[in-house]
Amino acid sequence: MFHLRREEPEDRWEVEALYDLCFAPGREALSSYRFRDGVPPVRDLCQVARDGDDILAGAVRFWPVHVGADGAEALLLGPIAVHPTRQGEGLGALLMETGLDLAREAGWPRLLLIGDAPYYGRFGFATLAGVEMPPPTNPARVLGLGDWAGIAGPVTAWRH
Repeated sequence: MFHLRREEPEDRWEVEALYDLCFAPGREALSSYRFRDGVPPVRDLCQVARDGDDILAGAVRFWPVHVGADGAEALLLGPIAVHPTRQGEGLGALLMETGLDLAREAGWPRLLLIGDAPYYGRFGFATLAGVEMPPPTNPARVLGLGDWAGIAGPVTAWRH
């Protein structure tokens, strides 16, 4: 059994260690991290999952971004990670569904992530034609959920 709650500042280093374990320390070189530089995550949406012994088992974060010439607001989902010893228990899906529900409740009209369409399709994500992430991102891995009608162009850093 897992307990999900909002990520708090005291969770930061433990969550960072989990991300390093799951994605390798070089993960911050990925182009998606340029949208996170100097921009805080949307704190009320970021979740941690702890087991009955209060050991961190998973985490998900959300970051605000703009898309296209008009600067449409969107959430960049990720990273989402589950500790290797807890994978296969449905925790990733629980983190995803909880995060998506919180984002909808908070009024975010669209979400964006970089990932595998066959996996994230079960949550409603689909390939976004015309939404551009910086190279070397594979355009087939740029996925969206929500109201993307008429929105195209480059993803840019949050400017608020």
